[in-house]
Amino acid sequence: MAVFRRFAFGAAWILATILSNAVARDPFKNSTVHPDSTNVATVPKYFPLRPPAVPLAVRTPYTSAWSSTAGDGTLNSQNPIFWFGQGLGWEGIVVVDGNSFEYMGASINDFPELSYFNTTVPLEVRFDSQFSNFTFLAGPVVITASFFSPVTPKDICRSSIPLSYLTTAVQSSDGNPHHVQFYSDVNAQWIGLGSEYDIIKEYYIGTGSNGTRNSTDSARSWILRPKAESESLFGESSQVPRWGNFSYTTSPKGAQRFSYQSGSATSVRFGFVNNLALNNDAGSAPRGFGNQEPVYAFAHDMGTVTETSVRYTIGSIQTPNVRYLHTGGLSNLAPWWQKCYGGMHDMIRFHYSDFDTVATLANEFETQLRADVNTFYQGAEPPVNATPTPFTNSSTYSTLDVLNGTDQYGQQYEFDPSSSYGYLQPGNATGIAIPFVSESESYYAIVALSARQVMGAYVFAVPPDAPSGDDRVEPLMFQKEISSNGNINTVDVLYPASPFFLYANPALLKYILQPLYELQEGGFYPNTYSMHDIGTHFPLATGHVEGNDEYMPVESSGNIILMSYAYYKFTGDSSWLVSHYGILKQFAQYLISYSLVPSAQLSTDDFAGELANQTNLAIKGIVGLQAMSAVARVAGEADDAAEFATRATDFYERWEGFAIDPSGRHTLLAYQWRSSWGILYNVYYDKLLNMGLVKPSLYAMQSTWYATVSQAFGVPLDNRHHYTKSDWELWAAATCEPATRRLFVDAVAYWLNTTATNLPFADLHEVVGDGDYPIDVDHFSARPVVGGHYALLALGRTGQLAGAVGGDTTGSLFPRNGTEPLPTPDEPIVPPSYAGAPLKPRAVRKQAPAWQQKRLDP
Repeated sequence: MAVFRRFAFGAAWILATILSNAVARDPFKNSTVHPDSTNVATVPKYFPLRPPAVPLAVRTPYTSAWSSTAGDGTLNSQNPIFWFGQGLGWEGIVVVDGNSFEYMGASINDFPELSYFNTTVPLEVRFDSQFSNFTFLAGPVVITASFFSPVTPKDICRSSIPLSYLTTAVQSSDGNPHHVQFYSDVNAQWIGLGSEYDIIKEYYIGTGSNGTRNSTDSARSWILRPKAESESLFGESSQVPRWGNFSYTTSPKGAQRFSYQSGSATSVRFGFVNNLALNNDAGSAPRGFGNQEPVYAFAHDMGTVTETSVRYTIGSIQTPNVRYLHTGGLSNLAPWWQKCYGGMHDMIRFHYSDFDTVATLANEFETQLRADVNTFYQGAEPPVNATPTPFTNSSTYSTLDVLNGTDQYGQQYEFDPSSSYGYLQPGNATGIAIPFVSESESYYAIVALSARQVMGAYVFAVPPDAPSGDDRVEPLMFQKEISSNGNINTVDVLYPASPFFLYANPALLKYILQPLYELQEGGFYPNTYSMHDIGTHFPLATGHVEGNDEYMPVESSGNIILMSYAYYKFTGDSSWLVSHYGILKQFAQYLISYSLVPSAQLSTDDFAGELANQTNLAIKGIVGLQAMSAVARVAGEADDAAEFATRATDFYERWEGFAIDPSGRHTLLAYQWRSSWGILYNVYYDKLLNMGLVKPSLYAMQSTWYATVSQAFGVPLDNRHHYTKSDWELWAAATCEPATRRLFVDAVAYWLNTTATNLPFADLHEVVGDGDYPIDVDHFSARPVVGGHYALLALGRTGQLAGAVGGDTTGSLFPRNGTEPLPTPDEPIVPPSYAGAPLKPRAVRKQAPAWQQKRLDP
């Protein structure tokens, strides 16, 4: 029931006038309808677990809406949030026989108590890699709000679309027909503005199936964009774009009556709840009472039905979407969807009508994902969905009440709920995985939740000067380093994300690496090591012509060699690899000089600060040299191959002497630092590509060690702090024995289910306490590095399954230290040719205008 708010005298008089004319209604009481009303809670059940934030509309860095679950928050008790944390106006109401039920948003708290305006009762939330489905009880009906952000990595055109779907469905729960109406609105916070006077709005009617705009199935869109004085090309405000358009679209199809309206939030919503229709006014300025923020609303009257649904699409659309420095100058790049579908309204219309087709494609990805998880764990764990849901939706895992016992693997355990040690083996206090939890179920939940977050950090663009009808043109991909520093195509962010691309479509890895190569091979970077990123802030890919980017020379050089070689191994595309041989050799020469004993510098974990003699950083460079020897063989450079191989082997032997603690129990965080240790995740690529450099005994030693320093929410990243990184935990898990792998995987899932964090999947979190964000480090959320959670599935693509553990590469389809690609590689997919109007020429300048120079400077 709504909380009564005090209104000024004038507003109260308006309310009284409206209420006196309101249609009389008999409110439904949920407790009298739902047969299990005594068991209905205000917090839903979550399947397969309760994430800190549930993805709603996640397609790009700017179309990124989530529902936070922190503090028992639900879709119908608070507003959706942007990945940065600020609220977004997205309201949803269903009217049943004249009684309104709010299923999304919290506008009910802005109203006086009305007997015919109720909140819904949340029943359950289910998510997979594509959909997030929220189910509510609303009087005699059940409401399902289904949010669908397609993850179709092998369909480049559809992947480039920045829009997402919401389908709201109603089904009678008492078997009787009911009069059903839908209401939904959005506000201008989606473009970072809260005033009507800063916005240009348009109510746009598209063409329908009969080719005219008066068709009942034609799409209707609210289009919002900043006014000229508020617009800033490629600018942001609180991470929200200040250029381009925002679109909210639906169709009258199936409705007996359709209406729309813009105006102030409280006036429009209150008017609908009382009048059960909108006034078809698209031009009014905000007026009335209460919340004056402008909203843009649709309403559907579906008549008397037993079941019905309405579909919406939503998203932020930028044209152009990237500024790019290249040998032709500075270009403002067109989004790839423009090459596929034409103009903005053409793309919106296609996307709205494409639901059934793209849902089929998405289901194929989801089905394959589950099958691949089951294949990886075959014989080791029960299949996904064959066991009960592994985690409860409460804040405490059910077996924590059991202080000791024997788990499903015959391992004895003990547990002290007053500590942060987690489950331990009696006697030696070695950590073990959470008992009675299926590792396969835990892993599926992790990768399913990660899929949309990975793809939601990228945009696709048409290369500069690309002929519009050339079928051979491939897109460029640009990544925003979300929530850490906003760099574009950051090498050490792409590196942890790379297992997702190797698993889902390796061609995407090439599209992201290509701009890095073009800037460096084009003479726009003066250093001999690899650049850290291609621009200080997304979407300005304007490079670092002075070479003053973040200093990660060994990190970036090793990363780009390893990823480029992995792309070849998964695709067989030797021509692309060999075309970049010259600069890869340059990076490898740097590694020969500086990787064995790294000077004080940052690694990818830059939040931890600079450190000299980093063990994990050194092994990255050494494994990179081993990969470079193979690259040289592919390129036919036999002398180079021998040199790089000799260096890699020699460096590795010397590295073991520097890196392993004198006790022989673990590697050090830094050479000679006796009390130090850390997660040695950079050996993962050696195992993935079966390069045969790292000794099996080292894998086994590290696997045993991790279990001795584990905590309730995982293994700390290193001895300096009690936080960890989930991407690196899963990389390390892929190199460990089964018991330690389970420890890592189940700890990540357990953290997801119980953490106090309130933003999208945070890859950096505490392993003690309530698993909150680390102190004095920016909150990491929605970052694409969660692609690293696919480390086990990428291993599975190479034939290495759960039985091939540690240094054992049994089953690998790659011959040991061979250069052969996968026997049936992922051949690059040629994007479809453009079928729309000719692309508009993109501006190409040798130098940006003076008024833009300040913005372009790092």
